[in-house]
Amino acid sequence: MDFKFSEEIAAVQDVARKFVDKEVRPRVAEDEKSHTFQRDLVDQMAALGFFGCPIPEEYGGNDMGFLAHTVICEEIAKVSGSLRAAFNMQTMGTAREIYQFGTPEQKEKYISDLVSAKTLGCIGITEANAGSDVGSLKTTAVKKGDVYILNGSKNWITYAQVADVGVVYAYTDPSKPYKGMSGFIVDMHLPGISSGPTAEKMGWNACPTGELFFDDVEVPAENLLGGKENQGFPCVMAGLDNTRLTAAAGALGVCQGLIEEATKYAQEREQFGRPIGQFQMVQEELARMIVETEAARWLTYRCAVQKDEGMLHNTLETCTAKYYTCDVASRVADGALRILGAYGYSSEYPVERLLREAKLYQILEGSANVQKMIIATDALGYRTANKR
Repeated sequence: MDFKFSEEIAAVQDVARKFVDKEVRPRVAEDEKSHTFQRDLVDQMAALGFFGCPIPEEYGGNDMGFLAHTVICEEIAKVSGSLRAAFNMQTMGTAREIYQFGTPEQKEKYISDLVSAKTLGCIGITEANAGSDVGSLKTTAVKKGDVYILNGSKNWITYAQVADVGVVYAYTDPSKPYKGMSGFIVDMHLPGISSGPTAEKMGWNACPTGELFFDDVEVPAENLLGGKENQGFPCVMAGLDNTRLTAAAGALGVCQGLIEEATKYAQEREQFGRPIGQFQMVQEELARMIVETEAARWLTYRCAVQKDEGMLHNTLETCTAKYYTCDVASRVADGALRILGAYGYSSEYPVERLLREAKLYQILEGSANVQKMIIATDALGYRTANKR
């Protein structure tokens, strides 16, 4: 692996950093406090091409690839997890999923509008009793003439309250666990669809999260993802191979943001007549944070490079990167809090917010335990992770 970025990726990283410093950092604390959805910033990111990296130019993307996508996500997540979420809503869980599995007509109709943020997307998988076990979905879709009648509910859905289009999963044949599942591209403004907010969250407060309810919703048959019934479960799993990469990139950004804040504080804060950065216990803490973040970075970048080289179904490497990086983010957050002490517990410094954001990465897109299960069962020979 070449550990040096191409000029193109280095340039887009610089663009992302400048965007964060100019547009995001000055307002992130207030937007999080007021629970303000930053639609204007999402639009600006779309205009900069941030959502189009793993999407071909013919569908409105720039085809820069998965590593470019990863690097941009990392930069955004250094400051805002709420904005990082947009990369799955507009790209990986919607546009990219439709690109990989949709019909030519579906690709033409939906992808470019998602990449440009003309429409906002969401992913409808999680339900009250279907989290780690995706196969436990209760939402159903029954064929009736040229429409499917969609009934059920979803929860913990990012962008539930603001989405225009969603990739929603339901059972078309409930008698076949896992194998009877189908995906649908759903106009979220159809009659029978309603939404409501989730309970108050610990973090990501500028990112709308809610419940979705489907009451006899008539979805055109032409919106069946890929045009075939009972093909949903492979789509879900392949989609997670993409969204988990974005989650790892986000956790990586949180790590780096915390390191930068802790380093700056350790250089400025004085105790016993000198900066606390001169004390060995602070140095040990910071060194561990840096080394673990670098290890996480290369696991994440490896995953992205594999995808750029055509290995899209690198489930094992994706789960490894997602598990380790998200776990490291939590430890780095704890380390930064120890360095800043009481100030790290105060909203006066970004560490408090980044610590809350770090904890979520261990849960979203498949919990840490799910990732470990996939890794271990592959090693034991019980189930091959990279099946395709």
